[in-house]
Amino acid sequence: SGLVLVKNPHLDLMEEDILYHLDLGTKTHNLPAMFGDIKFVCVGGSPNRMRAFAQLMRRELGLAGPGQDAADTCGGSDRYAMYRAGPVLAISHGMGIPSISIMLHELIKLLHHAKCRDVTIIRMGTSGGLGIEAGSVVITDTAMDSSFQPRFEQVVLGDVVVRSTELDKGLAEELLACSRDVPGFPTLMGHTMCTYDFYEGQGRLDGALCSFSSEKKLEYLRRAYEAGVRNIEMESTAFAALCGLCGLKGESCRFHLL
Repeated sequence: SGLVLVKNPHLDLMEEDILYHLDLGTKTHNLPAMFGDIKFVCVGGSPNRMRAFAQLMRRELGLAGPGQDAADTCGGSDRYAMYRAGPVLAISHGMGIPSISIMLHELIKLLHHAKCRDVTIIRMGTSGGLGIEAGSVVITDTAMDSSFQPRFEQVVLGDVVVRSTELDKGLAEELLACSRDVPGFPTLMGHTMCTYDFYEGQGRLDGALCSFSSEKKLEYLRRAYEAGVRNIEMESTAFAALCGLCGLKGESCRFHLL
């Protein structure tokens, strides 16, 4: 059917569903009227980046007049920012798995309540590259955990629940094909490793704590590269798991910084 699905039978018993961190709700807002025609959702960490992206989309789609600015739909909340550009929705998700998972739960419910169909979701942002040219764009074919496994582990009521992190392969190939028309950005497909931490979790030597030697760090990064990892960040496994379970066609593209 192409509908965005929620996998929670309790929602049907609720008189009202409040999307706390988006400052939206099923009684206070007409979600089908506001969002029913959304076809593309682009998410990224920074509110300012997503605002700039939405402004770019408004110009590209011929929706922005002189001096017009994109308005933050989540203006009543300071947790996330959401901007609209025709059929494109741009939303910030903050840093790390906890932050993106909260946003995704509420975003998926929003798309479900709005009766959206055939939605494609793409996550954009920066990452640390592994054995690739600085400035490259990595299109994720598989999201992996810190043990190089394609899984997302979530503790639910004291039990560890393991979920698949499979992304849409057709969408990844389509994005790779599009990249050939954009000069100046080396683009490749590879595995993305998702960690729970920016410092020790990613093998950095410059955090407040460091429990390993530089030799151990390099050995770990070599093993990651041999496992197919080409970039490292902190959200992709949760992104892939939640979107896949709820019928969203998803992909992650990351820009490798120096």
